[in-house]
Amino acid sequence: MALFKSQVLTQASGSVGGLTYSHNAGGLYMRARSIPVQPNSPYQTQVKNALTQLVVAWLETLTAVQRNAWNLYAANVLVTNPLGDPRANSGQNWYVAANQPRLQAIAKLASALTRVDAAPIIFDRGLLTTPAAVTLDVSASTLSFTFTNTNAWATAVGGALLVYQGRPVNGTRTFFKGPWRLIGQILGAVVPPTSPGLISTVPTNGYAYAIGQACYIAFAATTADGRLTTRQIVPASIVA
Repeated sequence: MALFKSQVLTQASGSVGGLTYSHNAGGLYMRARSIPVQPNSPYQTQVKNALTQLVVAWLETLTAVQRNAWNLYAANVLVTNPLGDPRANSGQNWYVAANQPRLQAIAKLASALTRVDAAPIIFDRGLLTTPAAVTLDVSASTLSFTFTNTNAWATAVGGALLVYQGRPVNGTRTFFKGPWRLIGQILGAVVPPTSPGLISTVPTNGYAYAIGQACYIAFAATTADGRLTTRQIVPASIVA
């Protein structure tokens, strides 16, 4: 589905028929639409299973009161569409979006996180201070980074900082949109975790990488009450 700003395409984003509309530093452009291959990797399966579980839970487990509370949260917490305009999600969409990363962490990382059925009563997405000093170590197969342990995700049981590794690209690349693999977590606690964080990046967990490549890391925090922060994407330094 494409979004249009005007009939003369001063702005457009998405696909219509065989064309995809997008934009870069040079402005608006069109290209032939490509259909991505779906190899059904274990990572894709985890995400799909989580989505299925959450849709069923919304329909069959949540009470009417809980669904109304998610609808209220959705009405107060707007998101931004690809053209930069604010729009409201449905309560179901927010419930699924807030819980899908938690279920994926449970499936892949054996996380202590649980599904959050009660909607947040604070109408925002929570704060995530962008992690810094993000470094991938080739020889140690680790990712290290500093983080702020006074953010809400870090100060209570049930919160977490989720860490995603992007597929490595050419070293000249200056942007990245995906794909991503969830590779680790820092769990919140009554006594907050201490910085820096250290995550294993063995190839069975994430993507293999090498000196000279560019690799981006994405961070998203989930608070104990289920709020999911905006994802922060940071280029990593790769060292031997």
